Amino acid sequence: MLSDIDIAQRASLRRIAELAEDRLGIPVDHVEPYGHYKAKIDLGYLESLADRPDGKLILVTAISPTPAGEGKTTTTVGLGDALCHIGKKAVICLREPSLGPVFGMKGGAAGGGYAQVVPMEDINLHFTGDFAAIALANNLLAALIDNHVHHGNELGIDVRRITWKRVMDMNDRALRDITVALGGPGNGYPREDGFDIVVASEVMAIFCLASGLADLRERLGRIVVAYTRDQKPVLASQLMAHGAMTALLKDAIKPNLVQTLENNPAILHGGPFANIAHGCNSVIATRAALKLGDYVVTEAGFGADLGAEKFIDIKCRKAGLKPDAVVIVATIRALKYHGGVAVKDVSAENVAALDAGMVNLERHIRNVQEVFGLPAVVAINHRSHDTEAELALLTRRCEALGTPVVVARHWAEGGQGAADLAREVVRLCEQPSTVRYVYDDDHPLWDKMRAIAQRIYGAADIDADSKIRQRIRDLEQAGYGHFPICVAKTQYSFSTDAALRGAPSGHIVTIREVRLAAGAEFIVLICGDIMTMPGLPKVPSSQAIDVNEAGQIVGLF
Repeated sequence: MLSDIDIAQRASLRRIAELAEDRLGIPVDHVEPYGHYKAKIDLGYLESLADRPDGKLILVTAISPTPAGEGKTTTTVGLGDALCHIGKKAVICLREPSLGPVFGMKGGAAGGGYAQVVPMEDINLHFTGDFAAIALANNLLAALIDNHVHHGNELGIDVRRITWKRVMDMNDRALRDITVALGGPGNGYPREDGFDIVVASEVMAIFCLASGLADLRERLGRIVVAYTRDQKPVLASQLMAHGAMTALLKDAIKPNLVQTLENNPAILHGGPFANIAHGCNSVIATRAALKLGDYVVTEAGFGADLGAEKFIDIKCRKAGLKPDAVVIVATIRALKYHGGVAVKDVSAENVAALDAGMVNLERHIRNVQEVFGLPAVVAINHRSHDTEAELALLTRRCEALGTPVVVARHWAEGGQGAADLAREVVRLCEQPSTVRYVYDDDHPLWDKMRAIAQRIYGAADIDADSKIRQRIRDLEQAGYGHFPICVAKTQYSFSTDAALRGAPSGHIVTIREVRLAAGAEFIVLICGDIMTMPGLPKVPSSQAIDVNEAGQIVGLF
């Protein structure tokens, strides 16, 4: 059996400028190639499309992720190919992969099997340099803060209350908590500091929520980087940082165009994680795709409790978007894991375990249909070990909820293997629907978090110590109470305990930390033991990655 990278390297690709003009009608002059097979799209051209009607927006989400794998990105790509296969003009809209998972646990993140975006190696590694630009902009701001303090501290920054962290696009637990500026007066004032991974940076969030270059610059200026001794916020604009940060992001803000194995267009742009950030590709990319295609297939990170909730409550709320249909991805293997089966045993038929694990899928279905108010279809990402008895049970349980189920074979067969899924999605897109938010803008921040915990996670309540509660009250008094909530928690469970599979109920969600993202316009509430700088596993994926004698990358996935 060929690996994902073997399949990708054998693909026949079209020149990207040719594909852009032929499939999307973008004139060559408005495509900026980065090599032969990837390019950026000119923002001025995209702005000229403002009067075009929007296509249909399809959100792909999933059950709570498991070590058995679900294949959400693979299904997103497969569905896009399938829509093109049945004669629709479809555009795929994805996030860019982070090097953290690529070298950590997951390996490649550009789809899999015969449902991939390519060039796979480029996309998974440096791509067009967007993440490097975001890291540089973030770290420029960090350097300017310490430099300002060193040269007299005119703004009166309290070095104990500097909230801005440095970032890098790599998992490195040793950098979570560090001390900087050691070595004497010439190196500045020593203080405690730390690193986050790039995808957790507020710069990444701003990058993905900005409507254009001017909005990007304004949002960067509103970042709160520190506080004075009398608790007044210090903004990036007061450090005169936002202009230079925008200059570093001037080219990165243009969305990236690539293609699938079947030479269908895909836009990849931005990449915040959904377990520690808001988990969606850029607003610019999504809006561009809606103007360029009749159907746009996009994804939100991890399960629907994280990615889809933030897609609705943050991205759609801020950008005025509305999904026309939702695809909930599941595998029988993963559902058996939620039913208590060990990963090594999920390939064996076990109808009882599947029956027990269905509660996870059913809660996600109810959230999408009853809380968000959106039409949904369950896509079973087919594996060769799936049995007829298991498929029959899954179908019965979903149909009892009034939800259609389609078995999709895109991993093995490409677009044609998901043609039935594409036809069902087209049908759903024609149904009237109105998106509903989990909470209203004018609700207090505490009540917004409680609504997410109770309505989406099935929790009994939320909790926090007195300092956290006071911090939330302070943010409301400072005028940030209308912001949406961005929850950082484990992706593996509806609770904050990664070991609780299925659909736990009645638990307490404990808030550990509060972060203000004034430029991104949301409040981050960190729950449980989730880290914004992940660590590498005992055997990281990087150990399998190499370059062979022919100069080809191997072992990526």
